Amino acid sequence: MGFGAIFQLGYVVADIDAALDHWVRTGVGPWYVLDPLPIEHFSYRGGPSIVPEVTIALSYSGGMQVELIHQRDDAPTMYRDFLAATGGGLQHLGYLPAGYDASLAAAVAAGWEQAHVGHAAGTRFVYLDGGGHPGSVAELVDLDPTSRSFFGHIADEAAGWDGVSDPVRRVGQRRRRS
Repeated sequence: MGFGAIFQLGYVVADIDAALDHWVRTGVGPWYVLDPLPIEHFSYRGGPSIVPEVTIALSYSGGMQVELIHQRDDAPTMYRDFLAATGGGLQHLGYLPAGYDASLAAAVAAGWEQAHVGHAAGTRFVYLDGGGHPGSVAELVDLDPTSRSFFGHIADEAAGWDGVSDPVRRVGQRRRRS
Protein backbone atom coordinates (compact mmCIF):
# COMPACT_ATOMS: atom_id res chain seq x y z
CA MET A 1 0.00 0.00 0.00
CA GLY A 2 1.28 3.44 -0.90
CA PHE A 3 -0.28 6.87 -0.81
CA GLY A 4 2.01 8.42 -3.44
CA ALA A 5 4.45 11.25 -2.94
CA ILE A 6 4.26 13.46 0.14
CA PHE A 7 2.95 16.86 -0.89
CA GLN A 8 2.48 18.50 2.51
CA LEU A 9 4.10 18.89 5.93
CA GLY A 10 1.42 19.65 8.54
CA TYR A 11 2.48 21.45 11.73
CA VAL A 12 0.21 21.94 14.73
CA VAL A 13 1.08 25.21 16.47
CA ALA A 14 0.07 26.82 19.75
CA ASP A 15 0.44 30.37 18.40
CA ILE A 16 -0.31 30.94 14.71
CA ASP A 17 1.19 34.44 14.64
CA ALA A 18 4.47 33.30 16.20
CA ALA A 19 4.62 30.37 13.79
CA LEU A 20 4.00 32.63 10.79
CA ASP A 21 6.71 35.01 11.99
CA HIS A 22 9.16 32.11 12.33
CA TRP A 23 8.49 30.71 8.88
CA VAL A 24 8.59 34.13 7.19
CA ARG A 25 11.99 34.78 8.83
CA THR A 26 13.26 31.46 7.39
CA GLY A 27 12.22 32.61 3.91
CA VAL A 28 9.05 30.58 3.45
CA GLY A 29 6.05 32.52 2.19
CA PRO A 30 3.87 34.20 1.35
CA TRP A 31 1.30 32.62 3.64
CA TYR A 32 -2.41 32.33 2.93
CA VAL A 33 -4.37 32.27 6.19
CA LEU A 34 -7.89 30.80 6.33
CA ASP A 35 -9.41 32.00 9.59
CA PRO A 36 -11.55 30.14 10.22
CA LEU A 37 -11.16 27.12 7.96
CA PRO A 38 -14.72 26.49 6.72
CA ILE A 39 -15.16 22.91 7.96
CA GLU A 40 -18.55 21.58 6.85
CA HIS A 41 -18.30 18.06 8.32
CA PHE A 42 -16.05 16.54 10.93
CA SER A 43 -15.81 13.30 12.88
CA TYR A 44 -13.26 12.23 15.45
CA ARG A 45 -12.12 8.64 16.08
CA GLY A 46 -15.21 7.07 14.54
CA GLY A 47 -17.97 9.20 16.01
CA PRO A 48 -19.64 12.52 15.37
CA SER A 49 -17.83 15.49 16.83
CA ILE A 50 -18.16 19.16 17.42
CA VAL A 51 -16.74 20.95 14.38
CA PRO A 52 -13.52 22.49 15.68
CA GLU A 53 -12.63 26.13 15.22
CA VAL A 54 -9.41 25.90 13.25
CA THR A 55 -7.16 28.43 11.54
CA ILE A 56 -4.75 27.19 8.90
CA ALA A 57 -1.97 28.90 7.00
CA LEU A 58 -0.57 27.54 3.74
CA SER A 59 2.60 28.23 1.80
CA TYR A 60 5.16 26.32 -0.23
CA SER A 61 8.87 25.70 -0.02
CA GLY A 62 9.86 24.45 -3.44
CA GLY A 63 7.27 21.84 -4.37
CA MET A 64 6.38 21.06 -0.73
CA GLN A 65 3.29 22.60 0.83
CA VAL A 66 3.71 23.67 4.44
CA GLU A 67 0.54 23.87 6.55
CA LEU A 68 0.28 25.51 9.97
CA ILE A 69 -2.75 24.47 12.03
CA HIS A 70 -4.00 26.31 15.09
CA GLN A 71 -7.08 25.08 16.91
CA ARG A 72 -8.87 27.89 18.75
CA ASP A 73 -11.20 25.77 20.89
CA ASP A 74 -11.12 22.53 22.89
CA ALA A 75 -13.21 20.32 20.58
CA PRO A 76 -11.89 16.75 20.45
CA THR A 77 -9.37 16.55 17.59
CA MET A 78 -5.99 15.05 16.81
CA TYR A 79 -4.64 18.62 16.76
CA ARG A 80 -5.69 19.17 20.37
CA ASP A 81 -4.30 15.78 21.40
CA PHE A 82 -0.99 16.33 19.58
CA LEU A 83 -0.49 19.80 21.04
CA ALA A 84 -1.16 18.50 24.56
CA ALA A 85 1.26 15.58 24.10
CA THR A 86 4.10 17.39 22.34
CA GLY A 87 3.66 21.16 22.61
CA GLY A 88 3.37 21.32 18.81
CA GLY A 89 5.40 20.47 15.75
CA LEU A 90 5.19 18.24 12.69
CA GLN A 91 1.94 16.32 13.15
CA HIS A 92 1.20 14.80 9.76
CA LEU A 93 2.37 14.12 6.24
CA GLY A 94 -0.14 14.96 3.53
CA TYR A 95 -0.78 12.93 0.38
CA LEU A 96 -2.90 13.45 -2.75
CA PRO A 97 -3.57 9.84 -3.77
CA ALA A 98 -4.70 9.28 -7.35
CA GLY A 99 -7.54 7.12 -6.04
CA TYR A 100 -8.67 8.62 -2.74
CA ASP A 101 -11.40 6.06 -1.98
CA ALA A 102 -9.25 3.07 -2.96
CA SER A 103 -6.28 4.37 -0.94
CA LEU A 104 -8.49 4.94 2.08
CA ALA A 105 -10.00 1.45 1.82
CA ALA A 106 -6.52 -0.11 1.53
CA ALA A 107 -5.27 1.85 4.56
CA VAL A 108 -8.24 0.77 6.68
CA ALA A 109 -7.76 -2.84 5.58
CA ALA A 110 -4.10 -2.55 6.63
CA GLY A 111 -5.12 -1.42 10.12
CA TRP A 112 -4.89 2.38 9.93
CA GLU A 113 -7.52 4.12 12.08
CA GLN A 114 -9.62 6.92 10.57
CA ALA A 115 -8.89 9.42 13.35
CA HIS A 116 -10.27 12.52 11.60
CA VAL A 117 -12.68 12.52 8.70
CA GLY A 118 -13.95 15.74 7.29
CA HIS A 119 -14.92 18.04 4.50
CA ALA A 120 -13.78 21.64 4.24
CA ALA A 121 -13.94 24.20 1.44
CA GLY A 122 -14.85 21.57 -1.16
CA THR A 123 -12.13 19.14 -0.13
CA ARG A 124 -12.49 15.73 1.54
CA PHE A 125 -9.78 14.70 3.98
CA VAL A 126 -9.00 11.88 6.36
CA TYR A 127 -6.26 11.66 8.97
CA LEU A 128 -5.01 8.10 9.36
CA ASP A 129 -3.38 7.00 12.59
CA GLY A 130 -1.14 3.98 12.14
CA GLY A 131 -0.41 3.76 15.86
CA GLY A 132 3.16 4.94 15.42
CA HIS A 133 4.80 7.80 17.21
CA PRO A 134 3.59 11.42 17.39
CA GLY A 135 3.99 13.04 13.99
CA SER A 136 3.48 9.85 12.00
CA VAL A 137 -0.10 10.55 10.95
CA ALA A 138 -0.96 10.40 7.24
CA GLU A 139 -3.53 12.78 5.79
CA LEU A 140 -5.21 11.79 2.54
CA VAL A 141 -6.66 14.73 0.64
CA ASP A 142 -9.17 14.68 -2.21
CA LEU A 143 -9.03 18.16 -3.74
CA ASP A 144 -11.92 19.59 -5.68
CA PRO A 145 -11.02 21.71 -8.77
CA THR A 146 -11.36 25.02 -6.89
CA SER A 147 -9.05 23.92 -4.06
CA ARG A 148 -6.58 22.43 -6.56
CA SER A 149 -6.49 25.77 -8.39
CA PHE A 150 -6.07 27.68 -5.10
CA PHE A 151 -3.15 25.43 -4.09
CA GLY A 152 -1.59 26.03 -7.52
CA HIS A 153 -1.95 29.78 -7.03
CA ILE A 154 -0.24 29.58 -3.61
CA ALA A 155 2.62 27.53 -5.11
CA ASP A 156 3.06 30.04 -7.94
CA GLU A 157 3.08 32.98 -5.52
CA ALA A 158 5.65 31.24 -3.30
CA ALA A 159 7.90 30.47 -6.29
CA GLY A 160 8.05 34.16 -7.21
CA TRP A 161 7.97 35.68 -3.72
CA ASP A 162 10.64 38.26 -2.95
CA GLY A 163 10.81 37.30 0.74
CA VAL A 164 9.41 40.63 1.90
CA SER A 165 6.22 41.75 0.16
CA ASP A 166 2.87 40.96 1.75
CA PRO A 167 4.09 37.90 3.71
CA VAL A 168 0.73 37.07 5.34
CA ARG A 169 -2.44 37.16 3.23
CA ARG A 170 -5.77 36.73 5.02
CA VAL A 171 -8.34 34.76 3.04
CA GLY A 172 -11.16 34.55 5.59
CA GLN A 173 -12.44 36.77 8.34
CA ARG A 174 -12.18 35.50 11.90
CA ARG A 175 -15.60 34.85 13.38
CA ARG A 176 -16.34 34.27 17.01
CA ARG A 177 -18.74 31.54 17.99
CA SER A 178 -21.76 32.66 19.94
